[in-house]
Amino acid sequence: MDATIAPYLAQHLSALQVAQLNDIFFSSSATQSFAGPAARAAFHERWLGLYVQHDAAHAFLAFDAESHVIGYVVGTIEDLAMLPRFADLASARAFAALSRIYPAHLHINLAARARNQGIGARLIETFAAHAQAQGAGGVHVVTSASSRNVRFYNRCGFHEAGRAAAGSGEMVFLARAFADCAPAAITDLAPKAHGTKT
Repeated sequence: MDATIAPYLAQHLSALQVAQLNDIFFSSSATQSFAGPAARAAFHERWLGLYVQHDAAHAFLAFDAESHVIGYVVGTIEDLAMLPRFADLASARAFAALSRIYPAHLHINLAARARNQGIGARLIETFAAHAQAQGAGGVHVVTSASSRNVRFYNRCGFHEAGRAAAGSGEMVFLARAFADCAPAAITDLAPKAHGTKT
C-alpha cells in the first residue's frame, strides 16, 4: 500500500478523517468494552485526546492514496514522569528512573488494512527522527510483556530495559537510545496537506 506520512499540525482534517482517526484508535485498543459513553470518552481522552491537545507538534499521520487516515503516532518529547497530566499512570511511576534516560515516548496505531506493510515502522522512524532533532536522548514505549507488539518494537530498534507488575501480568519498558546514532533528518513527510479546510 502506498502511504504518505505528514505532521498532524500541517493538516486540516475533515470530519471523515477525524472519524477515521478515532476508528483506528478504538479498533486497535486492547480495551473493547466500556461501562458507558462517559467511560469511553475518558479512555479516548487519556490515550489520544491529551496528546492531540498538548503534544500535537509531535504527532504524525499516515494517509493512503485517497487521503484516508490509515495510521498515526502520538507522543511526547519531555519525560512523562515530570508532567502532571501523566501523574495517574502507574507506568510513569514504575519506570521514572528509566524515562529520565529515554524521555520521549509514543503510541502508534494502524488501520487493519495498513498493517504488515512497513507503514508502522515508517511512523516510528519519523517520530524518532523528530524526537532526536528536538534533543531527546532516547524514546520508549510501555506495553504488556505478553503482547505481540513487543516483536514489532524489537524490529524497530527497541530493547527491553525494565519490567513491572501490572495487575495479574507484567508491563515492559522498551527503549531505544539515540546516543550512538547520527542526527537524523525527517525526510518522509507529505509535501501537501491531506485534509480539507471547512
